[in-house]
Amino acid sequence: MGPEAAKERARADSLRYPYTRADIDFMSGMIHHHAQAIQIAEWAPSHGASPALIRLTERIINAQNDEITIMQSWLRNRNQEVPTPNPAGMPMKMNGMDHVMPMPGMLTDDQLKRLDAAKGPEFDRLFLTYMIQHHRGAVSMVDTLLATNGAALDETVFKFAADVSVDQSTEIKRMLQMLLEGTSP
Repeated sequence: MGPEAAKERARADSLRYPYTRADIDFMSGMIHHHAQAIQIAEWAPSHGASPALIRLTERIINAQNDEITIMQSWLRNRNQEVPTPNPAGMPMKMNGMDHVMPMPGMLTDDQLKRLDAAKGPEFDRLFLTYMIQHHRGAVSMVDTLLATNGAALDETVFKFAADVSVDQSTEIKRMLQMLLEGTSP
């Protein structure tokens, strides 16, 4: 079996299991949620972050870019709209007007401005504080998905959601420790 045939078989197998509007909304929303985390993590080198924080942000950027690819593929394979990552949040139309739907843990415009203005140790402290908030929001999104009747029955969605919860909970513990100890290596 060639690579294309294997890919088609995997796609067909993954489509045998049901998915819900909640699954679609979760995957779409998490793309935007991840986009904001990547945006602020990319600020670390230019804002005088410590070497320890830069290492953390590199891991966040790599992991969340990979996860965006997974979410986009999942949506594409189900002929769903694949959103372009938007660090401001999930775009919506209400009453004919464009709005951005806030998601749990997303930084406000004021928080983004404050973080962008910070340098050195103040950047480290604010970044960790805000990324903990951001990660807790992602874990909350997973909890909401798993509490939704019929959602996350799709194996990819369930595994992805579980991985997000575990990985981000672990990173929260690491960031809390960094805040307690300071971020120097």
